[in-house]
Amino acid sequence: MPDGRQDGTVFSTDVPARLDRLPWARFHWLVCIGLGITWTLDGLEVTLVGSLAPAIHNSPSLALTETQVGMTASAYLLGAVFGSLFFGWLTDRLGRKRLFTITVLVYLVATMATGLSWDVWSFTFFRFMTGAGIGGEYSAVNSAIQELIPARHRGRTDLAINGTFWLGAMFGAGASLLLLNPAVIDPELGWRLAFLVGGALSVVVIFLRRWIPESPRWLMTHGRNAEALEIVARIEREVAAERGALPPLGYGAIRLRTRGHVSMSEVLQVMFRQYRARSILGLTLMACQAFCYNGVFFTYALVLTKFYAVPAEYMGWYMLPFAVGNLLGPLLLGPLFDTIGRRIMITATYAGAGLLMAVTAVLFQQELLSATMLTFMWTCIFFVASAAASAAYLTVGESFPLEMRALAIALFYAIGTAVGGVAAPFLFGALIQGGERMDLLWGYMAAAALMLVAAATEWKLGFAAEGQPLESVAAPMGRAE
Repeated sequence: MPDGRQDGTVFSTDVPARLDRLPWARFHWLVCIGLGITWTLDGLEVTLVGSLAPAIHNSPSLALTETQVGMTASAYLLGAVFGSLFFGWLTDRLGRKRLFTITVLVYLVATMATGLSWDVWSFTFFRFMTGAGIGGEYSAVNSAIQELIPARHRGRTDLAINGTFWLGAMFGAGASLLLLNPAVIDPELGWRLAFLVGGALSVVVIFLRRWIPESPRWLMTHGRNAEALEIVARIEREVAAERGALPPLGYGAIRLRTRGHVSMSEVLQVMFRQYRARSILGLTLMACQAFCYNGVFFTYALVLTKFYAVPAEYMGWYMLPFAVGNLLGPLLLGPLFDTIGRRIMITATYAGAGLLMAVTAVLFQQELLSATMLTFMWTCIFFVASAAASAAYLTVGESFPLEMRALAIALFYAIGTAVGGVAAPFLFGALIQGGERMDLLWGYMAAAALMLVAAATEWKLGFAAEGQPLESVAAPMGRAE
């Protein structure tokens, strides 16, 4: 075993205290950029597919129906479920850093292959594999973010980084205006180029992450404390050179016992016995936001086409403000999750989004909203809902011990997406294809009701994690005391 230790050896480490006492510096910005770029790519991917849906529907080579477009979106989400589980398991066993490159490579190859699809089944398969790459990123990146960022900044940083999904969505919406403009490029070629370019951009991610270190917290819980201390010392030198003398430690060392890899039976025992209430909370938050987001966002371009006859080449103008609202939500509301607190803010954002969605559903069904007004309403709704959805990942990551954090994020993302997200695009696609506003009203109302259920669950089961070390919120499984 590394460091010359055998399982059961007890050692002390001040790695968490040294990471948490660091002032915000260039290192933390680089972590945010290097890891947050994943969500930017995911947002680019999802928005392009949403904006390209009418062009893919009208493509001479594919000619997908509205239901098939919804099916391919579900395939992407199903791939994300399987990818998160498999790569999440590997992340806890092999480390955060190694999985960064593997998952990005899977995404790169699959999304470029999507641009070369020749029929509905090849398109669906490549979308599944693209989702697998992105799903694998969720667990590795979220766990690394929480383990590298000081406790007092953890909430706002995690929300902001998850919110960069919508920066990619803005790029995707803008790109669609060019790629779907028949005066500039043949739409049949345009939608294919969108996937090829998106894959090529992921090469930048691999370059940006070369300097991000392995998580010292992951190393220490695997008995590799000497490596962890070496990385922390290097980070401290960089921060001290920039910010001056470092503040004293806010708390002392912790004592850990070396142990082997966490088994699935141990993971399930921790989730459903030791932290049963947190498991219920995490699953509820994940599933409810997944149904809301995936049902509405993946099929919004179809709504604009079917009910408002918006031409495909104009779709980006409607997706752009939608994306801006989603981006600003976590950025502007995120600091409140560290000051007012998790429980109040998560409850408020889920409840606010649910109530606004119910109102919008009724106005849509009564034909009281133009395409522009409907987009404005969704922009307002998802300004709030985006912070709520990002907080779901934050909650799950903080809920469980370090040794199983990546797998926990993967499991809850997978279960939440499978329960609440995979079926949603297919269901909404079918409701849209029917052409009846009343049918779609029930879909929107179901999404609103689920957001309110999530708000009530947070109010009942939510816990305080703001400003606290991860090891205090959920003690490591190898803790000696």
